[in-house]
Amino acid sequence: MPTYDYQCAACGHEFEEFQSITANPLKKCPSCGKLKLQRLIGTGAGVIFKGSGFYETDYRSEGYKKDAKAADEAGKAKTETKSESKSDSKSESKKTDSTAKTEKKPTKEKSTKS
Repeated sequence: MPTYDYQCAACGHEFEEFQSITANPLKKCPSCGKLKLQRLIGTGAGVIFKGSGFYETDYRSEGYKKDAKAADEAGKAKTETKSESKSDSKSESKKTDSTAKTEKKPTKEKSTKS
C-alpha cells in the first residue's frame, strides 16, 4: 500500500496518508476541515517484490553494480597472471627434468678377468 502526499489549497497544510491504491482520494482537510484537499504527485518509492523468487541484491544501485564489476574484473586479472606465472614455472621445470633425463650417467665398466 502506497503513501500519498496531500496538501490543502485553503490553509496550505501538508501531510502523508497511507492508503490502498483502490481507495478514493481524501477531500476534507484534517486541519481546517474544508473540502479543498488535493493529492500531490510525488516521486514515489521504489517497488520491492517479496517472495522466494526475488532477492535483495536484484535491487542494487548502478554505482554498486559498477564497483562490483570493476572488483570482479580486477580479481580475474590477478588469477590470469598467477596462472601464467605457474605455467611458465611448470614449463621451466619440465625443461630441467627433460635435460636431466637425456644426460647420460657414467656407467661402471665391468672388468673382464680371463
